[in-house]
Amino acid sequence: MAGIERIECGARMSGAVVYNGLVWLAGQVGTPGASVTEQTKDALAEVDRLLALAGSDKTRILSAQIWLADMADFAEMNAVWDAWVPQGATPARATGEAKLAAPEYRVEVIVTAAQA
Repeated sequence: MAGIERIECGARMSGAVVYNGLVWLAGQVGTPGASVTEQTKDALAEVDRLLALAGSDKTRILSAQIWLADMADFAEMNAVWDAWVPQGATPARATGEAKLAAPEYRVEVIVTAAQA
């Protein structure tokens, strides 16, 4: 059985954790106060970066959770998501509304992926 690998391990959380061929990412957010479009782009760029560090990529995402501070932003977030997610490799996904860590955050993306 493989060991646990923690990527960008901090005092409170790791950016990613790899175990037994699976990759779990911490919630990714964009620049506080930016538009929903920009925050979504930033969060997805961080997903790409962390997955690469873990030996994976967005075609290997198994599931995604997307939290919005306001469900009124659903269409704006989806426009960015739809341009980013690989067609034919779309993951299982849930989107909900939640109070995020700070009021300036509008989008948070959490994914689980398989290693390549």
